[in-house]
Amino acid sequence: MDSNSVAADTNGEIRTSRPRFYMAKSMGKKLLKDKLVLTALAFITVVILTSVMAPIFSPFDPGQGTIWERLTPPVWLEGGSSQHLLGTDQQGRDVLSRLMWGGRVSLRVGFLVMLVSGTVGTILGLTAGYFGGRIDGLIMRLVDIQFCFPGMLIALVFVMVLGPGEFNLVLALAFNGWMVYARMARGLVLSLRDGPLVEAAKAIGTPPGKIMYRHIFPNIFSPLLTLYVLEVARIILAEATMSFLGYGIQPPKASWGLIIGEGRKYITAGGWWLVVFPGVLIALSVLSLNIISGWMRTELDPLQRGKSLR
Repeated sequence: MDSNSVAADTNGEIRTSRPRFYMAKSMGKKLLKDKLVLTALAFITVVILTSVMAPIFSPFDPGQGTIWERLTPPVWLEGGSSQHLLGTDQQGRDVLSRLMWGGRVSLRVGFLVMLVSGTVGTILGLTAGYFGGRIDGLIMRLVDIQFCFPGMLIALVFVMVLGPGEFNLVLALAFNGWMVYARMARGLVLSLRDGPLVEAAKAIGTPPGKIMYRHIFPNIFSPLLTLYVLEVARIILAEATMSFLGYGIQPPKASWGLIIGEGRKYITAGGWWLVVFPGVLIALSVLSLNIISGWMRTELDPLQRGKSLR
């Protein structure tokens, strides 16, 4: 075994020396040269910042409006108002403010679901891959069974039983998404379980839990990180769909999907901006996250990086 790559200390720890700083520096340089990825990252950063800072930056209360200002068009159209840059909705509420607060809710749901389902799925995948045998068989059968059912149908039934709302929506989408992480984590663990790093840790008596979370998990985190980012995009779409159907976020809260659901009735009355603006935000956010995820996969996966150089 190469003493420069793997070393053991007296506490049963295996230390790996990796040029993480230089890898991050190299990725930063490549990112600055890739205008498409840089644009996607800049866009999603602006969306996140404006959503997080919505209580400070939003010009109006998203839940209050005046009926005589209902369906005011955007400022650049005839009849628009400089006070409402993107117009108002059917209740006279400022669309820009609702988009900012709606993004706050949509992104919060996306990241919470990713955190819950990603944590559960990764732990189960690590456990299944490391121990194998009956534990592996049981966990993977649960994964296979849940994959047999349409994901959105399971989420709809879950919310119909528990009732709509943000908390129940997070539970439904998390319950519907843990299998992806479990399957990927298991596959990655299987490729490392019999490797020299794990064998060395076992040889010095390192407990299984420490092997999994100190030695295996750091080595599979990079490909999992790509999946985490990709799943946030999928969850944003799922939340928008559920809220559009009336089974997700409920008034007086706002989300991008709920704004579209409430505004679709007024398209024929000329209120196209109630659907177009949140729809564009959803599309661009999902596209940006997919671009970032694809770039991360290429840079963090040696096999993909090798293919891109051919």
